[in-house]
Amino acid sequence: MSALVDAADLRAELAQPSPPVVIDVQWVLTGAQGPSGRERYAAEHLPGAAYVDLDAELAGPPGPRGRHPLPDPQVVAAALRRAGVDQDSRVVVYDQGPSFAAARAWWVLRWVGLQDVRVLDGGLSAWVEDGGPTTAEVPVAGAGAFTARPGSLPVLDADAAAKVARTGTLVDARAAERFAGLSEPIDPVAGHIPGAVNAPTTDNARPDGRFLEPAGLREHYSRLGIGTASAPVGVYCGSGVTAAHALLAMHEAGIDAALYVGSWSEWITDPARPVATA
Repeated sequence: MSALVDAADLRAELAQPSPPVVIDVQWVLTGAQGPSGRERYAAEHLPGAAYVDLDAELAGPPGPRGRHPLPDPQVVAAALRRAGVDQDSRVVVYDQGPSFAAARAWWVLRWVGLQDVRVLDGGLSAWVEDGGPTTAEVPVAGAGAFTARPGSLPVLDADAAAKVARTGTLVDARAAERFAGLSEPIDPVAGHIPGAVNAPTTDNARPDGRFLEPAGLREHYSRLGIGTASAPVGVYCGSGVTAAHALLAMHEAGIDAALYVGSWSEWITDPARPVATA
């Protein structure tokens, strides 16, 4: 079943008697130019959408486990309850597009045990383009009853990621120049995990930020030998955010994969771990 919903279908669902809970996770990389995700939310969001902060609520504090390590499950649960989420709620998450943060939210919410989570394909920009209404009004905090069940999805640590690189396919979802070690604008060491293959996240989507059709995604990953065998598949990026976008793309293509949450920013904290370039 697809984990994506387009703007027109979401508008129809929100008009029904029992609409899904909508969560805004607009986000920009720390240090990036322009307004923060919270500032973007304050300026414009879907009516009734609560804001959840990726850095503070969908990730733990940066450190030896990476820039966006696994969050405290109770912090996630509290954010979901504030948004009005119960154990059996249907939830739709979105960002401003192209769904990098929304994909991270989709993964984290399922990791803590929420069953029905989808992503607004194309994000807020697609919603506005389709004529959907927006507001700056912040809804009253909800009183959901969600209880976290962490570990509901498989997670790779550094050792497991290295094993997948040897026995299956470990996908590096960063840009080609970062994978090759030619450029590293964020982390202090350039390169990639030995044995990994490069499949930049940007190849999963159209120029407007919407995902490719499932057939196109299957073809894209099959050219890399992904999804054509029963060997394990793992995904990483710089800090476990854009890798979630690749996981979502693989989900749409019918490929099972596990996230190395710590990703490159954790891998390089141990100088004994090898680094490959080119």
